[in-house]
Amino acid sequence: MTVMAPEVQILHGDITTQHVDAVVNAANSSLLGGGGVDGAIHAAAGPELLEACREIRANSLPGGLPVGQAVATPGFRLPARWIVHTVGPNRHAGQSDPALLESCFRQSLKVADELGARSVAFPAISAGIFGWDPDAVARIAFARVADYDGGIRQISFVLFSERLVSVFRHAHTNSKG
Repeated sequence: MTVMAPEVQILHGDITTQHVDAVVNAANSSLLGGGGVDGAIHAAAGPELLEACREIRANSLPGGLPVGQAVATPGFRLPARWIVHTVGPNRHAGQSDPALLESCFRQSLKVADELGARSVAFPAISAGIFGWDPDAVARIAFARVADYDGGIRQISFVLFSERLVSVFRHAHTNSKG
């Protein structure tokens, strides 16, 4: 059986306003909110998200979510049905192994697929305060999308700056051949 590759979109915008089945949150390991994408998602989803994350910490991840792993919560006040939280590697903390970043994309797709999501929106995981070069993030993201063979039909990269949009578009064009 041949599985069709998902449609890929690269958009300039606010990930918290996307009408997709799942939004990927570039979370910190505490899952309790932070800055950047994480802070924006927590603010837009409402206080129910913080409560759900506290429950995850209390019941299944007392030490926090490990780098490269993913876990889901409901989307609460977001247009998205679910939020898939993943912790990207922090280059400033010495986490420079590309396999950690690859795992973020792979595990996020796996969790979203297990939920039954057909559309997913990603930010540029680790390309902000965690210090990863946006070109490297984009290359790794598109390599993982190219390897994906599940039920998700649309993958959007929703980026907050025109510079990131340009970087991702360039990497996507180069990943095709």
